[in-house]
Amino acid sequence: MPIDYALLTDLYEITMAQGYRDSGHENTEACFHMYFRDTPFKGGYAIACGMAQLADMVDTYAFSGEDIDYLSKIPAPGGGALFAADFLEWLRDFKLTVDIDAVPEGQVVFPNEPLVRVKGPIMQCQLLEAALLNCVNFQTLIATKAARVCLAAESPVAEFGLRRLGHRLLRAAIKPLLHAFEPRAQRLRTADHAPASASRSTCTARCALHF
Repeated sequence: MPIDYALLTDLYEITMAQGYRDSGHENTEACFHMYFRDTPFKGGYAIACGMAQLADMVDTYAFSGEDIDYLSKIPAPGGGALFAADFLEWLRDFKLTVDIDAVPEGQVVFPNEPLVRVKGPIMQCQLLEAALLNCVNFQTLIATKAARVCLAAESPVAEFGLRRLGHRLLRAAIKPLLHAFEPRAQRLRTADHAPASASRSTCTARCALHF
């Protein structure tokens, strides 16, 4: 089943994209770096994972007709529709033109060094931010834990994580917009810091992994 990367995001990412377009900054050149500040499990390193999924995300990223219909029905806090009709039509034909560099899958990585770099129009970088974090964050955490377990065991290891980390726990632990498709789901309103420098000719932002 194809992954709906376009809605695997936070609502504010799309509202910010609309803001960039409305203010004429949609093509401002940006460079986002993805990194982490502290090593998980206090182990001194992490194992980069999820990079293989980034190519699939870029190749298949698109807003479906169902996505557009859903977004058109989200109300604005002050009344009316949150997204303008012309912006939604623009999203319908949206195609990525960013450049992405990443460390190899399975690479040993350390704090405060980039795992992924995304360069391109700031609006596109912004739309990719949450989906990119979702691809890399959890997989890197699990790969790092697996490496530590295997090194400690010094013998073959049987993994039963699927029995303990069920779908309900994962669903409760994240808040992507895609989750709001589910009945009775509540959208959470949050804000981002990237627009603070969007008025500059070039914007540099950092997307931090949180373990």
